[in-house]
Amino acid sequence: MGKDLLPIQNMIYEIRKQKIMLDSDLAGLYGVEVKRLNECVKRNLRRFPSEFMFRLTDEEWKYLRSQIATLNNDIRKYKPFVFTEHGILMLSSVLNSDKAIDVNIEIMKTFVLMRHYALSQSTTNIQIAELRKLLMLYIEKNDKRVNEIIIALNNLIEHPPKTKTIGFR
Repeated sequence: MGKDLLPIQNMIYEIRKQKIMLDSDLAGLYGVEVKRLNECVKRNLRRFPSEFMFRLTDEEWKYLRSQIATLNNDIRKYKPFVFTEHGILMLSSVLNSDKAIDVNIEIMKTFVLMRHYALSQSTTNIQIAELRKLLMLYIEKNDKRVNEIIIALNNLIEHPPKTKTIGFR
């Protein structure tokens, strides 16, 4: 991933099996106060259904704060709102500034790159699993052959075949 996208990638978390970003991280990227970002969203609440934006539960917020050291100092009166990829797209229509547009483009690029990476990894994992399966079958089949050879060699060592003597004795 590009240098510009790495800081954004580090702000994307997974909650409820969804990739999300915190309102405070988004506000920092957009260069606005968290309070202003949330006010803007509340004025346009119809644009943000629950699959676009939701407030973290106590457990989710506690878990997220325990996972990310910088969030341990985040003292708020309310638990944060988080935005899914679609919610972040919707933010660009609510925050109508050049900076918001530029930031949203970078965020979307990051989400796309992460999705491509995840898809390539699952393909790789499937391929590795298939190779492992084939290897195990090969070992299982050849293990029997190797074992049979070892038994035959041990038998030859313990009971060597009687050889006929040729010539005069």
